Amino acid sequence: MPANSAASQYIETGRGLKIHYTEHPATGEELGAVVFIHGSGPGASGWSNFKQNVGSFQQAGYRCIVYDQWGYGLTDKPQDIDHTLDFFVEGLLAVLDGIGLPRATLVGNSLGGAVALGAALDHPERVDQLILMAPGGIESRETYFAMEGIQTMVKHPMGSPEFTRDVLHNLLTLLVFDPKNVDEELVNERWATLQTQNPHVLATMAIPDLSSRLATLSHNTLVFWGTEDKFCPAEGVWKLLQSPATVQAELVNHCGHWVMAEYPGIFNPRCIEFLKSKDAQ
Repeated sequence: MPANSAASQYIETGRGLKIHYTEHPATGEELGAVVFIHGSGPGASGWSNFKQNVGSFQQAGYRCIVYDQWGYGLTDKPQDIDHTLDFFVEGLLAVLDGIGLPRATLVGNSLGGAVALGAALDHPERVDQLILMAPGGIESRETYFAMEGIQTMVKHPMGSPEFTRDVLHNLLTLLVFDPKNVDEELVNERWATLQTQNPHVLATMAIPDLSSRLATLSHNTLVFWGTEDKFCPAEGVWKLLQSPATVQAELVNHCGHWVMAEYPGIFNPRCIEFLKSKDAQ
């Protein structure tokens, strides 16, 4: 079920930087809070990633927070700070603190999945459950940079003259299995957002391989992965399944990096089922 966009709000952080977010209240009785954490890439933003999902979570009784990570969307874009995993997790915690949430379920895609994992490992008391879609941060840098999607993304750096609208369109088609999922509306939306971004975020992004730390993961986790993912290898699902946490996995055939956008009819009800099963305990 699609959701309507909400009014922009901002959180002032201790660094003097602002984080943009929107809040989408639960329909009826509120069962819990869910924070959506988007992935990286040119023109990325929270709403662009999750606009096909928020409405279903609301209807199921969940308060939804969608925010833009450092360097993306309408959030501040510092050019004097390296964009490490710790910095991204700091941004997430600023959102939780700014809204007054002691803990929440985290829904993270790609970079957002790495941030969700980083928060769960370093601040487990702030995380209720995890829903991950092709999370980053569980392979070596060399493995990621061997992927076709990553190679294409770095071939024409964001902000360079050769990064044209056609380049963006081609990159977006690599994120999905069926190119029909990349329409003019999506390209226009991402292109407009891209004009406000700068290359510093991608140039300084440093996400460590968290594989060795997954043995300490303790949160109930639901993970989705498209079998045709060209950015994060689907084999990573086995690393999560081998952790001691209770992990459920959904491999989606004929699907790329964006399970939540390509198959919202699968993603949304499965997530709600996962959340409701915990609530019923």
